[in-house]
Amino acid sequence: MKSAFWLVVGISVGFIAAHQVAKTPQGKQFFEGLDLKTKEFGDAIVDGYKQREAELKSVISDAEDVITDLTKRIKPQPTE
Repeated sequence: MKSAFWLVVGISVGFIAAHQVAKTPQGKQFFEGLDLKTKEFGDAIVDGYKQREAELKSVISDAEDVITDLTKRIKPQPTE
């Protein structure tokens, strides 16, 4: 229970300190830069995820085509 208390105290002190720093011109500049870097990082994660998702969809599509082709070769087509 003591650990949780000190965790909450630490978070509160950090929040108050950050709020006070953000009031200064240098603090505003720092947090704007931090915000920009955070957004860029998030965008890079999303781009990487989308790229990998497209790669996997392509591989799955190719595998489905191969399975369909093999299935057609294995099963003789009925003749009429």
